[in-house]
Parts: sequence; structure tokens; C-alpha cells
Amino acid sequence: MTNDDGIHGPGLRPLIAAMQGLGTVVAVVPDQERSADSHSLTLHKPIRVYRIADGIVTVSGSPADCARFGVLREMKGLVDLVVSGINHGYNLGEDIIYSGTVAAAREARILGIPAVAFSQDPGQRSYEAAAAFARDLARQILSRGLPPGVILNVNFPKPRREGFRGAQAARLGQRIYSNSIDRRSDPRGRTYYWMGGSRARWVKLPGTDVAAVAAGRISVTPLHLDQTDRPMLAALKGWRF
Repeated sequence: MTNDDGIHGPGLRPLIAAMQGLGTVVAVVPDQERSADSHSLTLHKPIRVYRIADGIVTVSGSPADCARFGVLREMKGLVDLVVSGINHGYNLGEDIIYSGTVAAAREARILGIPAVAFSQDPGQRSYEAAAAFARDLARQILSRGLPPGVILNVNFPKPRREGFRGAQAARLGQRIYSNSIDRRSDPRGRTYYWMGGSRARWVKLPGTDVAAVAAGRISVTPLHLDQTDRPMLAALKGWRF
């Protein structure tokens, strides 16, 4: 297990508890929040590792570092599945480009390990329902497997009173963020800038992960490591190089 919310991430321990019945669980997580770290690796400075408790290790690096260290060093490659999350906040549409949660799962798949990333509505405080679904999906992955180069990206909406309205296999959708970069001044009058902006707007196209969670359904999206655009690849054969 890993995440990008770090050792204090609210979705970490509920997911650990849910996975306990499936086998030996080892969590290797960042020592602090590393949201939006994308798929960075720490190559130019030392990585510090600390054992927090039995089966829980922190790493002074990115989520991808954690996945790599966990698979190669901590588990010596003897890993059946890597689960990443449960992230505090969605990873929908273009979010997967920036997401440390998804990057950790992707790094595991690069190493040949089936992997799945879990994320949840940021306004939902309880992670128990999401963790229960995560356990059931993990059990299916262990039984069915995943195709080479494929990971799953799962997003949980805020459940209704009666619970989630089921789950839906969905393609990536679109979320639109503000393009503004705020210019501010600190108490000493020095200028600094703040990126992030307002909450994203959703484009609720049918069949997408965005539309699924907007309808109260869990979205399950297969992502492939091979990002080649094959129609454009064919078109490029007619270009002059």
C-alpha cells in the first residue's frame, strides 16, 4: 500500500484495515503530504526511511518513490498487488496527470505489479464504505488479474443516505481549473505567488468518470501505460521528416 496524503492521510488506516483479510499488508507512504507530485522520482538526494509501526514505513520521497521502494526493497519483489490511497479528493479526468496517488499505482505497474488507485470526495469524512469497496475490488483483481500495462483508477462520490448508487466502468472525463495565478505579498512586503485557484468545474459527458461520480456512482477507469496516440502515429507516416 501507498498514498500521496502521507502518514497522516485520513484514508490510509481504513484502507489498511480493509486489506488485512486479503494477505500480508505493508504500507510504504510519504513522510508528509505529497499531493500533485505526479510521477516524480528522487534521484539527486538521499531518501530517508523510517519504520513507524509494524508494517508501516515512511519514505522522504514521492509516492512513486514509495511504490518503487516498497516493491523492490521492502518486499523484494514478492508483491501480488499495490493499492494506492484512499486519497482525500478526487482524481478525475486530467487530474491523473498530476496525481501522486495515480502515479504510485503507475510506478507499481511499470515494475510489473497489478495496481489500483483509490480517491474520494473531499467533503466525505468517513472512509469505511470506500475501503469496503476497495477490498472487494482488490479481491477481484487478485483473482482475475489485470492486462499487462493496465491499472485501475477508482473514484468514490459522497454516498447518499442509502449508500453509493453502484459502480460504473467509465472513461476519463474533463475537469476545468482556473488559469489564474494569484500574486500576493507576505507580511514583509515581499511578493509571492499562489497556484491552485478555485474548485474545478466538471464537464459531465456521458460515460465518463466525472459523470459517474456526479450521479452518485463509483467510477472505475482502466488506464494504460502506453500513451501512444495511434491515429496520429499513422498520420505522421505521411509527414516529411
